[in-house]
Amino acid sequence: MSRILIIEDEKDMALGLKDNLEYEGHQVQIAFDGRTGLHMAQTESPHLILLDVMLPKMSGFDVCKEIRSKGMHVPIIMLTAKGEETDKVLGLEFGADDYITKPFSVRELMARVKAVLRRSTGEHFDQQGVQIGRLNVDFHHLAARDEDSEIEMTHKEYELLKYFYMHEGEVIHRDDLMDKVWGYENYPTSRTVDNYIVKLRRKVEDDPNHPRHIMTVYGVGYKYIE
Repeated sequence: MSRILIIEDEKDMALGLKDNLEYEGHQVQIAFDGRTGLHMAQTESPHLILLDVMLPKMSGFDVCKEIRSKGMHVPIIMLTAKGEETDKVLGLEFGADDYITKPFSVRELMARVKAVLRRSTGEHFDQQGVQIGRLNVDFHHLAARDEDSEIEMTHKEYELLKYFYMHEGEVIHRDDLMDKVWGYENYPTSRTVDNYIVKLRRKVEDDPNHPRHIMTVYGVGYKYIE
């Protein structure tokens, strides 16, 4: 059971998120302003924070910066306004782990929460590595092998493959891959992403021409299925 702190001044939204998260088995606390939220982040030791950008007393950006300045590594998902690209960029620069744009569906939020918690706990990343298609991959030591030999992979291929693994079963937009794997400073083209997918399939799939693990979702992006 994870402890989740919601820092959100819109009471109806905060209570609705609390109900849905508790239904999923999480323990949930709410702060309705930034200053209270920062205090609770420091004293309640949450496993995850849902942090709105626009807050009274202290903005979500300032809360995020203060949390990171104190060396706290708690995962943070920023709740950003619709169409505010600047909010997304700043949130990531200040140390947020993910963002979701209002209005969002409960299903999307729960998927993001699950993915971020999974990444933060590092579950399934043991010393023996994880099985991805025909590869056994050790993300700690950046090593991969099939049944016969070591498989050479670039650092970016490991990052991309790890992102797929941590979001198993989710439809991943190309834009998400460009944001989260390459980042805004080295923003690639969609062709760059597609070329990396081709390379990964050659290493992961038994038959790259008929993939069973890294699937294309036409017009959207990709989905990883084990």
